[in-house]
Amino acid sequence: MSGFDISRSDKNEVSVLHLSGFLDAHTVNRFENALQDLLKEDRYKITVNLKDLDYISSAGLGVFMGFIEEIREKGGDIKISNLSPKVYKVFDLLGFPALFDICEDEQEALNKFNSAQ
Repeated sequence: MSGFDISRSDKNEVSVLHLSGFLDAHTVNRFENALQDLLKEDRYKITVNLKDLDYISSAGLGVFMGFIEEIREKGGDIKISNLSPKVYKVFDLLGFPALFDICEDEQEALNKFNSAQ
């Protein structure tokens, strides 16, 4: 079985989730729980750093879709950063760059949140 890990760091009002390993049907609930925890804390500015993510399945992509509407209704957003070419290709095939702000790196995502105030 492939490993998956998720860690969180808060940078002022922006929360950063670092995902690593394989995000698939077996691990997707951990990602959902992490996003739920942020919403419970009224944290709606979220950057998801995928620098160490090796694989994402449609179940993993579905989590992004499942949360984005509620987060945007609350005045927040999910910005996605540091995609490897392989992971970006999956996002691109499903049209995610038109729906989500995909940033080169975490700092760019943070800057976009900070300049939007």
